[in-house]
Amino acid sequence: MANFLHFVFGIFGNVTALFLFLSPIITFSRIIKNKSTEQFSGVPYVSTLMNCLLSAWYGLPFVSPHNLLVSTINGTGAAIELVYVFLFLFYAPKKIKTKIFTLFMVVIVAFAIIALVSLFAMHGNIRKLFCGLAATVFSICMYASPLSAMRLVIKTKSVEYMPFFLSLFVFLCGTSWFIYGLLGRDPFIAVSIY
Repeated sequence: MANFLHFVFGIFGNVTALFLFLSPIITFSRIIKNKSTEQFSGVPYVSTLMNCLLSAWYGLPFVSPHNLLVSTINGTGAAIELVYVFLFLFYAPKKIKTKIFTLFMVVIVAFAIIALVSLFAMHGNIRKLFCGLAATVFSICMYASPLSAMRLVIKTKSVEYMPFFLSLFVFLCGTSWFIYGLLGRDPFIAVSIY
């Protein structure tokens, strides 16, 4: 029964995560229509990309057995976030474009270093621990990144730049992955994936 519930919450986590990853479509429709990123921040998309890359890596069978559902949705999420980052870079003003591109390159290099070190220098539980800790650290960064929009929400006294569906799906997704992690006795998923 525990394996069945673990699987069910993994599927629910995949569905809610997909909605979470797709929730910025409304924002990007506006960006494309106005041909401007306006006052939207690109930081959450870059930090979510890093979280997805590390979580997808963590869920691979040679890093963390029995977590393939984690890899599939986070691989999908990484592809979606990559599209968002490129669209943001295309429409951003030069100063912001430079900042976001630099952050994007830091993410790509950091992920490559983490993946290569874990692949060639670590094995078994040490690899799982290293990758799980890395995913946890960057998950915290991902959750903190929307706080960059909070300053604007407070300043303008408007939630226009803090989308409701993003907040809703973060909550649903986090809850389902927390339960998935508890049922699978995997503290890194319970704490860090969402």
